[in-house]
Amino acid sequence: MKTKLIFSIFCFISISALAQTQTDPPYKRFPTAPPLKLLLTDSSTIFTDKDLKKNTPLFFILFSPDCEHCQKETEELIDKIDSFKHIQIVMATFMPVDKMKTFYENYKLNRFSNITVGYDMQHILATYYRISYTPFLAFYDKKGNLIEGIQGALPLTKVLEYFREKE
Repeated sequence: MKTKLIFSIFCFISISALAQTQTDPPYKRFPTAPPLKLLLTDSSTIFTDKDLKKNTPLFFILFSPDCEHCQKETEELIDKIDSFKHIQIVMATFMPVDKMKTFYENYKLNRFSNITVGYDMQHILATYYRISYTPFLAFYDKKGNLIEGIQGALPLTKVLEYFREKE
């Protein structure tokens, strides 16, 4: 009887272990640049992951135009933009296009050739990164491999440290 009980417990534990679902978000299971399909602020141009610059680090920001932390992160980014000249910055939102355009215009982001702002047309990035709140920051090295993903705002000096560690 004891042997049957032990065997039953062993079988239950084995089956339970095999039945576990993948808990890591997709960006950690597939640690390369995200699948992008962004509508840019001109409302006609589509930016995809194929448009990412080759051999260039990527700073990806998933933001909400109404989010105070996103606004502060953007202000800090503008102040320190010279430190990011060698990094491609892609800012994506799932909020309405008119809010994205207002955000883009208010911060005059058109002044910076290394910043792309777009609307997530497929609404997959929030799920891909499994975000709970904005901003979500992801850093990719020049080969397109994930360095780190961070939920919430982060001082940009810390962001730069992530990139420097992978140079």
